[in-house]
Amino acid sequence: MKLRVLGRLIRIHRVLARHGLIEFTRGTAVHGKLQLIGWLSPWLWLQARSSGDRGLRLRLALQELGPVFVKFGQAISTRRDLLPADIADELVKLQDQVPPFSGEIARQIATDALGQPLAQLFRQFDTEALAAASIAQVHAATLTDGREVIVKILRPDMRALIERDVEVLYALADLADRYSVEGRRLRPLAIVREYEQTILDELDLMREAANAAHLKRNFAGDPKLHVPEVYWDLCRTNVMVMERVHGIPIGDIARLRELGVNFKRLAENGVAIFFTQVFRHNFFHADMHPGNIFVLADNPDAPRYAAVDFGIMGTLDPRDQDYLAQNFLAVFDRDYRKVATLHVDSGWVPHDVRVEDMEAAIRTICEPIFDKPLKDISFGVVLLRLFEALRRFDARIQPQLILLQKTLFNIEGLGRQLYPELDIWKTASPILREWMREKHHPVKVAKRLWAQLPELLRALEAAPTALRREVVARAQPKPLPNEPRDDATVAATVAAAAGARRSTANRIAGAILVLAATIWVAAPVNPAWIGWALGVVGIVLMVRRTR
Repeated sequence: MKLRVLGRLIRIHRVLARHGLIEFTRGTAVHGKLQLIGWLSPWLWLQARSSGDRGLRLRLALQELGPVFVKFGQAISTRRDLLPADIADELVKLQDQVPPFSGEIARQIATDALGQPLAQLFRQFDTEALAAASIAQVHAATLTDGREVIVKILRPDMRALIERDVEVLYALADLADRYSVEGRRLRPLAIVREYEQTILDELDLMREAANAAHLKRNFAGDPKLHVPEVYWDLCRTNVMVMERVHGIPIGDIARLRELGVNFKRLAENGVAIFFTQVFRHNFFHADMHPGNIFVLADNPDAPRYAAVDFGIMGTLDPRDQDYLAQNFLAVFDRDYRKVATLHVDSGWVPHDVRVEDMEAAIRTICEPIFDKPLKDISFGVVLLRLFEALRRFDARIQPQLILLQKTLFNIEGLGRQLYPELDIWKTASPILREWMREKHHPVKVAKRLWAQLPELLRALEAAPTALRREVVARAQPKPLPNEPRDDATVAATVAAAAGARRSTANRIAGAILVLAATIWVAAPVNPAWIGWALGVVGIVLMVRRTR
């Protein structure tokens, strides 16, 4: 382990000990080890301990340790339903109340990035930060034409600080991967790699501006979500200017209640927005803690969301997206066998697992949960219990799904905070079912194939060469070493090669017919039944066995 990493680990332990946070590990496997380290660490013997309640001490420790730890605090702060009140009240301050850096330094960073004195670009620029978080802080400003904006400015030396802590995470992940069977199952190195990419992407505000513009296009005409306008001519890698949103912070429940906001509709709209982003758009806001969400309550009975901070956005591979939707619906329907089968088919568990055993394990976990009214069931808890049930089947963490799982957990926590009776299942299920119907509708499938026509044509153009190579390869006799070959064996080999040639030819012919069917159906003037007939014949040719 590098000296720099070791030094950082000592520093982390020192901060945790000074704030009296070793007590948080009481009852866990690491508590005794941390105590032993404390006894063997002379620098801790005379160290003054901070005072205050545990929530305050935890927040101060995370702030002192830097942006990676602040991000962790932000993530767990959204689950007030799972946290003690004193801890939740303090961690929520990490969302937008991290101590800011100097306003004069912020002005200088913005001036250097934009290449002009701020007085020429803004009618007014507030030196005092409007809000500050772990990666950047924002300042209120007014453009020369009077439009109100916010100027987001990256904290100085962020990359060096983050790379230092990510190096520590890699070291810890490597130890877990080498020496812990459970650690290997959790794929710690892959998780850290995914996290590293995510947090480093936040350091490029041009990327964030592009994310905001893309999300705004996706929700054009949808009244449920407002995305601020980006002013591209004033955006740089470390500075971003966008429309200022005058909304009510989503965490200000008292103010929302005072205005008579419809909390049920607000909570359900939040769930609908999330599932629409994940499945219809495949582009979702993955940092939806309360510091990044406002409510526009001009019409209290139809409140709108306004999102800010687009540094962390998520997408899914279409295959994972499809498996995920099917899994959600199977869980909704209590179809435990399908849940088990989908996990095997997707490769999330090894293929040699007995589906029947997995089905029984999932049923054992889920049935007691589903015995409650749906509004009392935590979707996040179901997912955690499901993963716990699949541990014995060597289920592997899917790093590409971690952002989604975290965001779903946060969305549910936020929704339940707004409206404790929220039935996330009732809201999400129709969206998923409609998306699945549309995705697998024959016309939609035909249109996707039509869009892939150039690629299919290139594959067909290469097919004769591939066919020739396969026929030659299959026709080659493969006797065991020193095995005598009689006439019957030779005849069987020749017959098998001929069958392979016919089978390959059938598959290519079938593919050509399916392609022709797609082209036929995509053209609106053609009778559709002819296209479907061609498609059926093509599929039969592709799947039939030739003897």
